Formats: sequence, C-alpha cells, structure tokens
Amino acid sequence: MEVNKKVLFIKDWILNYVNSMPKKTESLVIGISGGIDSSVTSTLCAMTGLKTIVLSMPIKQKKVQHDLSLKHQEWLKKKFKNVEGYTVSLDELFNSFKFSLSNFNNDHGMANSRARLRMTTLYQVASANKGIVVGTGNKVEDFGVGFYTKYGDGGVDISPIADCNKSEVWELGKELNILKDIVKADPTDGLWDDGRTDEGQLGLSYKELEEAMNNESSINREKYLKIRKENLHKMEAIPVCKIPK
Repeated sequence: MEVNKKVLFIKDWILNYVNSMPKKTESLVIGISGGIDSSVTSTLCAMTGLKTIVLSMPIKQKKVQHDLSLKHQEWLKKKFKNVEGYTVSLDELFNSFKFSLSNFNNDHGMANSRARLRMTTLYQVASANKGIVVGTGNKVEDFGVGFYTKYGDGGVDISPIADCNKSEVWELGKELNILKDIVKADPTDGLWDDGRTDEGQLGLSYKELEEAMNNESSINREKYLKIRKENLHKMEAIPVCKIPK
C-alpha cells in the first residue's frame, strides 16, 4: 500500500475503533518521547479530529530527548486544533519510588519502572478525560523481539502502528512531515541515565532485525531468535492457571 494511503487507512482504523465502542471515547491519550514511533502515532491520532492529549513525561531525561518531545508537542498544537499538550514531570515520583525500594535496587528493574510510572500516568489522564491510551509500539518490538523495557508499559487500549515495521514507521514520519530531527534521531527508549540507544541494547539495528525476522537464512537469524526467546513472555497472553471443574 502506498504511504499516503497507509496514513489514511490507519487514521480511519482509529476512528472506526472509537465509533464501534459501546460507549464512544472522548479522547485519545498518547505519551510522546521525541522518538519516531510516538511522533507518528500522535500525529495519526490528531488527524482523526478527536480530542488528542499528548504527554511528555520526563524522568531524569536527556535534554536532547526532552527538547524533541516538546518541539513535537508544539508542532502538533500548531497544526491541529484538537490537540492538547502537557508536560508531567515524574522525577520526584521516581526518586521517591527508587528510595523506597533502595533494598531492591536493580538497573533493569528501575528502567522498567520508569515505563510503568509513565503507563500509570497515561491511564490516569485517560480516566480523567474519558479517553483511551494509544500505544506506540511497532511490529518488531511488539511481535518480534518484545523489546526489553519498551513493552513494560502494562498494555495499551489500541496500537495503531503495531503492524508496521520500523522502516514503515520512518516512511510514515516523512509522509506526515514529522520534524526532521525526530526522523533522523537514533531510536532510544529513553529509560537509561547513560542515554543508550535501542541498537546498543539489542545489538542489532532495526533494519537487521527486520531482515532476520523475515529471512530464515539471515546471518543474524540466530541472534534475533535468542533475543525473541528471552522476551517471548512479553508478547504472549498472561499465563492463567485453569482449575478443573
């Protein structure tokens, strides 16, 4: 499908979902990080004409990441009258959380906790605005490797770009005229003090991951399968103990 048609298809899908709800939602709530996934998703939501609330939720954030988030927020508000943008600083909350759990400190756990604090914030804002939380995960993360921390968001209500590979997300970003600094930025979950990138954590670029997902003979296939196996629990339904009747 051509990129411009894909944009309209996803926008219509969001609208159709909302219109099919037993009680129609009044707003779409998205966390924006200054990255390509959240920038594309929030723009597609804004295109629906529905009230769209975008939240920047810094937690010890690198200035360059937070600046991109704020720039995208302002760009959206200028372009769409139905967009509301807010910055909710979670630094104090996270510091208190970390102090309370100082006996159980773990870097990876704390990175996941940042994502979950943001998830809780999104659902609180959605509840206050009779809205739903819109996910920003793409196909590689949601169904390929279950990216370490990004999928620790506790779930979302809808996920408009989950069937798009990262390369497709970049194409959508260009089609939507997303800020060039965001399109060119190295993908990162923004959950680490050292500012590590997605590629640095995964050991493969998204282009390499996509190729390995689709090609069983790929030189990176074994590495891809190893990452996938370690994170498969994040992509499957929660195991439930079925008690015999």
